[in-house]
Amino acid sequence: MIGGALMAATYHSFRLTPILYFFILAHCVVLMVGGHYTYAEVPLFDGLFGAERNNYDKVGHFFQGFVPALLAREILIRKQVVNGRYWMGIIIVSICLAFSAFYELIEWWVALATGEDAEAFLGTQGYVWDTQSDMGWALMGAICSVLLLAKPHDRQLQRLPRSG
Repeated sequence: MIGGALMAATYHSFRLTPILYFFILAHCVVLMVGGHYTYAEVPLFDGLFGAERNNYDKVGHFFQGFVPALLAREILIRKQVVNGRYWMGIIIVSICLAFSAFYELIEWWVALATGEDAEAFLGTQGYVWDTQSDMGWALMGAICSVLLLAKPHDRQLQRLPRSG
């Protein structure tokens, strides 16, 4: 909701590219589906490909890297913060990993505060490497975003008005 308010407030002064708006909406859908069912119980992902656990949370963590990478890229390019495609990619992926790690810390703090209900909140489903796997999926999402969307994103950035 905060992100929606920020996008509405900055629509005229810092309009984002259509591709970024599309992926923000897609990320919202992923989050809403996960919130509706809880990530460990999304029906389509029960036993998918013979898995013993419901892996819908991995989709969420992939998007947690994929969409923020595109947002970070747009801000860094438009504000001319970083020169050079190589450093741009490294900084974007680093930003996404920092946010992913911070999210995992928040999950840990909430789990400590809730005590017995921690397993239900975390949705680890008994998977000991869940935190590391979550950050790995965010890393993959960020890398995929940087590699797959750079050219279409650049084309849309060139069509934006120069304000902002």
